[in-house]
Amino acid sequence: MKFQPDKSDAPSITGYGPGWLAVNQAQQHHSLLVGSNGLLQAWDCSRFEELTAEHFAQLAEQPVEVVIFGSGAKLRFVPPAWLAPLMAKRIGVETMDTSAACRTFNVLSQEGRPVLAALLVE
Repeated sequence: MKFQPDKSDAPSITGYGPGWLAVNQAQQHHSLLVGSNGLLQAWDCSRFEELTAEHFAQLAEQPVEVVIFGSGAKLRFVPPAWLAPLMAKRIGVETMDTSAACRTFNVLSQEGRPVLAALLVE
């Protein structure tokens, strides 16, 4: 039996560190939305304290099953009411620090899951 690796067209987070992420080897120095459907766009917040309910309402417009929220260098949770638009559409939300969110996104997207990573880069 011959084994061959699965091929996915989903973007891959190939590196991260303080103040940067690399998606498909290209470094980014701002917060990002990365989707398994190929979405790669800036997320207009640079600090956890700048987040608002509107940032999460924007995520509810994406055709995904789960949102992985990377809250920066440490684990921080947003007010539960901000997640209401996502819950109304039955989109799961997982919160973790950004480095864990990067790793989790890669695993889920390579499995072919419709997933969105909302990654705070501080």
